[in-house]
Amino acid sequence: MIISLTGTFVQKTPSFIHVNVMGVGYEVQISLNTYSAIQDKQEGTLVTYLQIKEDAHTLFGFAEQAEKELFIQLINVNGVGASTARMMLSAMKPAELRSAIASGNTGALEKIKGIGRKSAERIILELRDKMVKAGVESTSPGFIHNTMENDALNALMALGIPRNTAESALKKAKNISPEDNLESLIKKSLQLI
Repeated sequence: MIISLTGTFVQKTPSFIHVNVMGVGYEVQISLNTYSAIQDKQEGTLVTYLQIKEDAHTLFGFAEQAEKELFIQLINVNGVGASTARMMLSAMKPAELRSAIASGNTGALEKIKGIGRKSAERIILELRDKMVKAGVESTSPGFIHNTMENDALNALMALGIPRNTAESALKKAKNISPEDNLESLIKKSLQLI
């Protein structure tokens, strides 16, 4: 297994790079994020993932280990291939993509070419827990981290309400009556949806 390449960047494009390692040339498929990180460099190191298929051996390169790990998680989702995972990493920075998955933001994922609603939901379903366990913040910025509000949010989501909709309704309900108990907070939020 080839886990990294250190050498001279002979040719760079937004989708692939040719790396000369001590006289041996490698073609490495990259994302736009990796291209942005290396476009001004003449040499360097890429962490790599070698995908072996019956008809091809394809080398994917990443500027950071974190991007490679996310790529591997994505291609392990049923229905997400290497080109789709690379497209996702080109459309969003790894931290943004992790955050979108952790927060259940299907809308953000659907904006990526080749990702429909079902694919976005499948990716979130399969990877959300991994993102949360890895320490990715699963609530939207600015949402108050209050136990009662988190309980209310979980209750609304258990009723099938999308996370973003539930968070918005909870914020409105808290603004109307900040002293509510859990039950009345949930009821008010449901009325505001």
